[in-house]
Amino acid sequence: MSKKTSKDELEKLLQVIACHPNGVSVEELLIFLEGSTPKRTLQYRLSNLVKTGIVKSKGAGRNSKYYVEKILKNKETSEPIHASARSSIILLSSESQELQKLISVPIQLRQHVSYRREFLDSYEPNTTFYLSQSIREKLFKLGAGVEKGRPAGTYARKIYQRLLIDLSWNSSRLEGNTYSLLETEKLLATGEGAPGKDKMDTQMILNHKEAIEFIVDIAEELEINRYIILNIHGLLSHDLLLDPRACGRLRTIPVKIGKSVYHPVEVPQLIEEYFQLIIQKAATIKDPFEQSFFLMVHLPYLQPFLDVNKRVSRLAGNIPFIRENLSPLSFVDVPESDYIQGLLAIYELNRIELFRDVFVWAYERSASLYLATLEALGEPDPFRVRYRDLIRRAVCDVVQHKMNKMRASQAIQTLAKESVPSVDQNRFVEIAEIEVSSLHEGNFARFRIRPSEFFEWQKGWE
Repeated sequence: MSKKTSKDELEKLLQVIACHPNGVSVEELLIFLEGSTPKRTLQYRLSNLVKTGIVKSKGAGRNSKYYVEKILKNKETSEPIHASARSSIILLSSESQELQKLISVPIQLRQHVSYRREFLDSYEPNTTFYLSQSIREKLFKLGAGVEKGRPAGTYARKIYQRLLIDLSWNSSRLEGNTYSLLETEKLLATGEGAPGKDKMDTQMILNHKEAIEFIVDIAEELEINRYIILNIHGLLSHDLLLDPRACGRLRTIPVKIGKSVYHPVEVPQLIEEYFQLIIQKAATIKDPFEQSFFLMVHLPYLQPFLDVNKRVSRLAGNIPFIRENLSPLSFVDVPESDYIQGLLAIYELNRIELFRDVFVWAYERSASLYLATLEALGEPDPFRVRYRDLIRRAVCDVVQHKMNKMRASQAIQTLAKESVPSVDQNRFVEIAEIEVSSLHEGNFARFRIRPSEFFEWQKGWE
């Protein structure tokens, strides 16, 4: 064996040991090294490394474990190469910390894996639970508002502007989008991209807006089905894929997962079959939190689309919350690294514990944020809630038809006479006129008015 080969193997051995700060046994090292080093040779090298002080040992005989005290550096990147549980703002279980170590091992040392149908087949809706009963009960208490018995989507509509900004920004941020929260807020209000930003980043956020509007608008008809998931993908991927025909369609070509040894299924017929099975199982799950988590686990794992799979899963995961008037999940403050590591543990190990901890923490953060938002808003006016869609229609008609004040007043009164009971007509006219006169560049988006429509109307309003 050449000196170069011996040196490379020695460096590889040190890297593997460094990935296990609590120590690793000879038998475990043989597995991680994939049989590349005979046991006697490995024991000889470990003995020399201990003598030189590079490696420490604890225990004796078969119970011996080896570890390094210093953090080794990757020669090419100068980055630490060990995988000890790093500090995180999320409180992780011991299982999750162990998963972090396993999926943080250098990619060259991780075993390549393919899609395992058994992972999906082993899940029996309402019998299998990824989330324990205590977790589901805790999240329900945190997320339940005062909208029980009210039309689906009432909760989401109350906090709509806040949700639109938070979910668009945080979901995009988890994809590496460079927009700030304030830049996102301005983009959603005016439709104008921030200077110097990549057009793809701008489009990604605008696509989130369209997709969120879609699921909130149809809240009363919202279900987990093929049509809904495909259309969420179509909206989120608009103008982002090289092949526009791939928007809203299952993929027919292979995809790769960056920085992972996981290889998604490639056969189109199997993608179709597994996708349909995921939808069927998800649709029958009764608990909204279990249903949400199941979708956020299995949609990214299958990678049914050419791209935008994680984004689809995050919005699909909100379907049960919006439908059942629970606090939505907007991934506020969720560290990108924790989210990605949680998914890697699913991809490569079919283990959900790390992603579960991230999901629970994320929902707790979102629920507390929107509870505070509701308290700040106060109790909504029942009249405005009852005529919400008709008020929006009145405002949209005024803007889209470029009405001046005189025409607007007449149009609103006509609409009231045609569509509102006589006892409520005067109040309806008053509220609709106030909403029209209060329109400005920072609030027209909540009426589904396009920026071009607003600015054209504004010219003739005064």
